[in-house]
Amino acid sequence: MKRSFSEQEIVRRESLQQLIDIGIDPYPAALFEINNTSRQIKESYLEGEMLECVIAGRIMSKRIMGKASFAEIQDKDGRIQLYVNRDEICPEEDKKMYNIVFKKLLDIGDIVGIKGEVFVTKVGEISVKVKEIKLLTKSLQPLPLPKQDSEGQVHDSFTDPEKRYRQRYVDLIVNPHVKETFIKRTELVNSMRSYLNKKGYLEVETPILQPIYGGAAARPFKTHHNTLDMELYLRIANELYLKRLVVGGFDGVYEFSKDFRNEGMSRFHNPEFTQMELYVAYKDYAWMMDLVEEMVEKAVLDLHGETEVLVGENKINFKRPWKRYTMYEAILHFTGVDISNMDEEALLESANKLGVEVDKSAGKGKLIDEIFSSKCEHHLIQPTFITDYPIEMSPLAKKHRKKEGLAERFEGFCNSKEICNAFSELNDPIDQRARFEEQLELVKKGDDEAMILDEDFLTAIEYGMPPTAGLGIGIDRLAMIMTNSSSIQEVLFFPQMKNKQHKVI
Repeated sequence: MKRSFSEQEIVRRESLQQLIDIGIDPYPAALFEINNTSRQIKESYLEGEMLECVIAGRIMSKRIMGKASFAEIQDKDGRIQLYVNRDEICPEEDKKMYNIVFKKLLDIGDIVGIKGEVFVTKVGEISVKVKEIKLLTKSLQPLPLPKQDSEGQVHDSFTDPEKRYRQRYVDLIVNPHVKETFIKRTELVNSMRSYLNKKGYLEVETPILQPIYGGAAARPFKTHHNTLDMELYLRIANELYLKRLVVGGFDGVYEFSKDFRNEGMSRFHNPEFTQMELYVAYKDYAWMMDLVEEMVEKAVLDLHGETEVLVGENKINFKRPWKRYTMYEAILHFTGVDISNMDEEALLESANKLGVEVDKSAGKGKLIDEIFSSKCEHHLIQPTFITDYPIEMSPLAKKHRKKEGLAERFEGFCNSKEICNAFSELNDPIDQRARFEEQLELVKKGDDEAMILDEDFLTAIEYGMPPTAGLGIGIDRLAMIMTNSSSIQEVLFFPQMKNKQHKVI
C-alpha cells in the first residue's frame, strides 16, 4: 500500500531533494568529533573569554533576521543558542548558500554540527557564534513542539500518554525532562549493583526460555522451539535457577532479570518487567529484611541525597528501621478482625462480611491474600514489612520455626504497593515436593496461577541446598517511587501497548 504524506512531510522531502541537487549529503557518514556539550559550555564559560567549541545537536527553533539569525539546538544535556551571521560562515562567493541552505532548507528537527566561539549576548544569554555549520541528519518528520498564542496559552504539547509511550523517541526530544526519569532508573540499578558487589555476591544470568516455568504464582507466555519440537515458556521468575546455583556452591548470587507474566495490564503492571533476585546461603529472612532496609536506604541517598522523597502527595521516608507487622497483625490492625485461627469456611464468611470479592474456589491462602490486599495494602504508605505469611501462600518458603501454619516470608510495601518479596528458602526436598503437590490440587480446582511441579529442581535440592535467604525486588515499581511517577509506563522506555485500533488501558 502506497504511503500518503502530510503537507509538511512533502515540503521536507522537497527540501531533502534540493539539498542533494546542490551537492549536500543529508546523511553524511563522516566522523564529527564534538568537544563540548551545552551544559559544559554554560558551566565553563568565563565572561570575556572567547571559548572555541565543537558541538552537535538538533535544531529546536530558528529566527531569521536578514543576514544574521538565531537558532537553538538541543543535545543530550540541554539547549544552547546559536548566533549565525552570513558574513561569518560564508565566503564572499557563497553568500547565496546561506539564503538557500540555512534560511530555507534547514528545518526544526534537523541535526547539525557546529564549530564556533562562545560569547554572551547583550541580554546576558550564553551563546555560540557559528563559524562552521554542517548538516549531519535531515529530519523528514515535523516535531510536535508546543506553540504559544498571543494570550500566553500553550497548545499542541506532546502530552497525550498513548502517543508518548508509542513514540518514546519523540517524547524524549520534545519533553527532555523525561530523560531524567530514565537516568534515575539507571542510577537506582547501579546503586543496588554496587551495594551487592561490595558484599561479594556474584551477578549471574539464567535462562529466559524455560521448559518448565516456576518460582512464582503467575500465568506464563508460551512459545514453540521448532528444532527441538517442544513447548517453552518465557520465565515468570528466575528463582529456581538461582537456587540451583546455590546448590552448586555459590554462596551469594543475584540477577537483574527480565520476567514475563501473561496477566492484566494497569498503571502498576506490564507483562514484561524487571526484578532483581538475590540468594544468600546461611542466612534467613530476618537477616534479609535488614539487608533490604540498608540497600534501599543507600539507593535513596545516592539518588536524592536524603532519605525522604516526595511521591504524589506523600512524603516517604526510607530511613531505617521500617515499620513491621505480621500478616495477621496487619489484618487485625486495619480491619479489627482476627483471622489467625480461621478455617477456609470462616475466612470466606469474613471476606464476604468485609466486602471483599473472592472466588469460591479459592484456597485458604488466596482468601487471606485477598482480604489483606483489599483492606490493608492501601494503608501502607511508608516503607513497611509484612511478615509471617500463611504457609498456603508460600510454597517455596520454609515453615516458621516457632509459629505453626506460617512461613518465614516477608513482603516490603511502600506507597500502597508491594516492592519486594523474600523467604527463608525451603530446602527440605520432601516438604517441597508436598508443597508442589498441594499446588497441583489448586490447579485442578481452577487456579491457573498456581505453581507446577519441577522435578529437576527437586532433584537439585535433594543433593542439598544450604539454609538460604532469597529476595525479589520489583525494579519498575521501585523506580516509580524514586522518580515520583504515577504509572509503570513512565519508567519503561517502551511499555507494552495494545494495537492501535484498540483503546489503550
